[in-house]
Amino acid sequence: MKGMNKPAASSAEVCLHPLRAFSSRQRRRILLLFPKFSYSFGTFNHAFPLMNVKAFMPPQGILLVAALLPKTWEARFVDENVRAATAEDFDWADVVFTTGMHIQRVQINDIVHRAHQAGRPVALGGPSVSSAPQYYPDADFLHLGEAGDGTLRLFEWIDQSPDRPERQTSFRTADKLPLDQFPVPGYWHIRVLDYLLGSVQFSSGCPFTCEFCDIPALYGRNPRLKRPEQILRELDELADGGAVSIYFVDDNFIGNPKAAQELLPHLVEWQKRRDCSVRLSCEATLNIASYPDILEQMRQAFFTNLFIGIETPEPVALRAMKKTQNLRSPILEAVRTINQYGIEVASGIILGLDTDTPETPRAIIDFARESQIPIMTVNILYALPNTALYRRLEADGRILSDEESAQRDSNIQFLLPYDEVVRRWLEVIEKIYLPQALYARYDYNAARTYPHRLRPTQPWKQVTPQNLRRGLGILARVIWKVGLTGDCRRVFWKMCVKQLRQGNFETFFQVAMVAHHLITYARECLEGRLQASNYSKRVGGPESLPGFKLAASPNSHELADAVSLRAES
Repeated sequence: MKGMNKPAASSAEVCLHPLRAFSSRQRRRILLLFPKFSYSFGTFNHAFPLMNVKAFMPPQGILLVAALLPKTWEARFVDENVRAATAEDFDWADVVFTTGMHIQRVQINDIVHRAHQAGRPVALGGPSVSSAPQYYPDADFLHLGEAGDGTLRLFEWIDQSPDRPERQTSFRTADKLPLDQFPVPGYWHIRVLDYLLGSVQFSSGCPFTCEFCDIPALYGRNPRLKRPEQILRELDELADGGAVSIYFVDDNFIGNPKAAQELLPHLVEWQKRRDCSVRLSCEATLNIASYPDILEQMRQAFFTNLFIGIETPEPVALRAMKKTQNLRSPILEAVRTINQYGIEVASGIILGLDTDTPETPRAIIDFARESQIPIMTVNILYALPNTALYRRLEADGRILSDEESAQRDSNIQFLLPYDEVVRRWLEVIEKIYLPQALYARYDYNAARTYPHRLRPTQPWKQVTPQNLRRGLGILARVIWKVGLTGDCRRVFWKMCVKQLRQGNFETFFQVAMVAHHLITYARECLEGRLQASNYSKRVGGPESLPGFKLAASPNSHELADAVSLRAES
């Protein structure tokens, strides 16, 4: 009506980042191409056939970029973990966008090569190029840092011309797009059921300064946050698409404990509406055990799994790497505390530290047995660029060149002979993933951890035709692959019968699927077919690990006969 005052603009409208307001003048076609992961423990590849999925998690970063593209630009998304990009995809595009982590370095450079063969320019962003732009000399545009003014300048350049520039051009973000202005990632570009887990991001950054970690350098020490309503909308998108497990890819879910406390009541209410039909999981630091109120809210929000970088059970090593947050309470006591809230712990473990002793492998093996942690990612140390570890070792002349580390799984000159470090890694892998040992740890959690979890109040409502078909298919594949033709069927059936008698059908599915991957992964490690570090550039194969044959270990044939987050932010 005339004379009526306009309503006051919201703070979001007043402070809208220029990136969100950008409007293109030209039409462009953008191929958003996510590179394939190198096979590693954390990709859980051996579980894919059992669950009838093709990849681990949807990539958050490039799906965010898809949602930020100008509305007049056409977008086509291809995750090469699901399907390979075709010549037609490259021919269709004006510009190729790609991204990735260090573990995808080889695949990223291959995408650049294929795009150039098709005459298309490549814009590369993400954590790897932001940390080490020198890794990618052939990419046309480098997007360095998070979404923000650098993204805007990249869009403006492409809007003016989609041609390859005469020389590599960089766009570094100084003014970041606030997380509370992030759109919902472009989940509409994916088929959720192609992925083992869904993924969401609540925060970015971590306050701790662990020597080996590059998160503070990349994303800062003061975690930035989304609003709860943003998270709920993303969760709804994934759950409506069929996701039954969703992972929070935050660097540290309790990097800001107060923010976690404010989000969790919203997640509790969301789970009540969904009747606990979606498992949630995340990554956090071990000091979460000091927050019983947060753990109880996580239990109510149906968080069932928590990845923690324990790194080592040896206090001297934790102090040396500046991970003293793991020393605030005894580690075993902290793990037990978390288990009491129905949350199963997974842990990261590192070998090859300067503080390692001849007793270190046995300490890790004993820790696995005493903590009853089923999933332990064990890697030898690798120095990432932009870390205190890298700078220290570089000053000491202990960082190897690409050529020097080409046939090794680390870029570090260890204090011990390299062969000895790998031998210790193999010893740990062999012992902790013996089928009897792994299933014993799962048996402990089935008895002491899982009973503390919430259960659906109306479980029959989850028995939809789609869920029933999916469940029966998984059951058939698990029984055939693990129970009938698998190498460890005796321990499998022992676990299976016990859990089914107790009515723990979901436990049966989860344990069978994950254990199959872990045991198979361990066997491949002992056969020399897998790398000892997720960041290794060595091409795997028994011939590339001289001296590390199965016969080198007295119990190795027993395992061979008997017998795996961070999304990108």
